[in-house]
Amino acid sequence: MGASFVPITVFTILWGVVGIVCPIFAPKGPNRGIIQVVLMLTAATCWLFWLCAYMAQMNPLIGPRLNNETLIWISRTWGNPISNHTGA
Repeated sequence: MGASFVPITVFTILWGVVGIVCPIFAPKGPNRGIIQVVLMLTAATCWLFWLCAYMAQMNPLIGPRLNNETLIWISRTWGNPISNHTGA
């Protein structure tokens, strides 16, 4: 599984709108600068968190846990039967 162009583009545009366009429409007042910075930081950190979660799914550190019956079935299906001897 590789990175797909569509979700990266969609989420980049979404968080770009939140971080670039939304601060323009912040209400006038003494806290306008703080609201703009909060929106920009929120967009940047949420996008970065999403990107890390998305990329972590491409090469997971922990694979699925399979029981012995499933492993034996997979090995037989793929042509690598497991021998039943325990060794000497």
